[in-house]
Amino acid sequence: MTGIESEEHKALRTAVATLGTRYGREYMATVTRENRHPTELWSDAAELGYLGANLPEAYGGGGGGISELSIVLEELGAAGCPLLMLIVSPAICGTVIARFGTDTQKQQWLPGIADGTRTMAFGITEPDAGSNSHRITTTARRDPDTGDWLLTGRKVFISGVDIADAVLTVGRTEDSRTGRLKPCLFIVPRDAEGFSRRRIDMELDSPEKQFELTFDDVRLPAGALVGDEDAGLLQLFAGLNPERIMTAAFAIGIGRYALDVAVRYARERTVWKEPIGAHQAVAHPLAQAHIDLELACLMMRKAAALYDAGDDVGAGEAANMAKYAAGEACVKAVDQAVHTLGGNGLTREFGLASLITVARVARIAPVSREMILNYVSHQTLGLPKSY
Repeated sequence: MTGIESEEHKALRTAVATLGTRYGREYMATVTRENRHPTELWSDAAELGYLGANLPEAYGGGGGGISELSIVLEELGAAGCPLLMLIVSPAICGTVIARFGTDTQKQQWLPGIADGTRTMAFGITEPDAGSNSHRITTTARRDPDTGDWLLTGRKVFISGVDIADAVLTVGRTEDSRTGRLKPCLFIVPRDAEGFSRRRIDMELDSPEKQFELTFDDVRLPAGALVGDEDAGLLQLFAGLNPERIMTAAFAIGIGRYALDVAVRYARERTVWKEPIGAHQAVAHPLAQAHIDLELACLMMRKAAALYDAGDDVGAGEAANMAKYAAGEACVKAVDQAVHTLGGNGLTREFGLASLITVARVARIAPVSREMILNYVSHQTLGLPKSY
């Protein structure tokens, strides 16, 4: 991988940027204030084929990969209107079903995910598990009489459940040979009996809402299990690697948006004789932010290329590093942008203040920077674990 984009990818960037410019930051601020979802942007992105860019053509997708889908999210973010559900529905759930789902599951879900008429949320995080996926307590057991699954447990900080048709849920089943619990993935319809949700009151300024989920002996048919019961961990990470790559795209896009606002302001704002951007104290931090975003983008492209090539191990390392680098770069870019504008950086007119909390999400979710450093230290560098 050279890091230089193909002409097709450049054309995709230009096209998505055009769509994003039609909406922009004010549109996202409006739908957030009105407590609704960006359905107009979502529908237009679907009509243009962007939502299913990574899904197989046989199911209405674009036949590309995470490389293409990450471009879509990055450019929408750079225009000020990132779609968080792009990470959840096509990137995580769509990828897992496309790779491991049954023919029935693919027919049932992929065309709708690709054309925007169906949405799927992803449930993994639990109140007492944190970043330790091995402590997940949501369990599924077989009904010996019917062969159905009975799912019990809780999830927390699950995005977009209010608009999702189903939640791809990470549970654990008992291995009959060892008695140990192993991860498995289940499709839980939103109207399943015993499945309930509670909205979490967040200060995060975003149209996508967060929920706590409760599964109280939710009965699911045998066909709700995605893939092989004994390959759950492989299938899980098939979704988590794209999640990290797409989170990097989300962060890079937001960082680019903030930096663009700051640079335009620094070119025009004159206090003494020259625009403030002529002063190194203003210019250098903006240049550093640009460099950091570009470096993060290169790592994201590497991770996406490795994943699309089928190198799950290589992609795991690169995806974690891309997410780390992008999260750090995003927070610094937003902070410097606000600082460059001074008091104006906190006004609604410039659309930066709300990004202060949004940017920090990329440091926290879907995995903290500390856990990524743990991963790199013992997986890449071979250092002993501290936990």
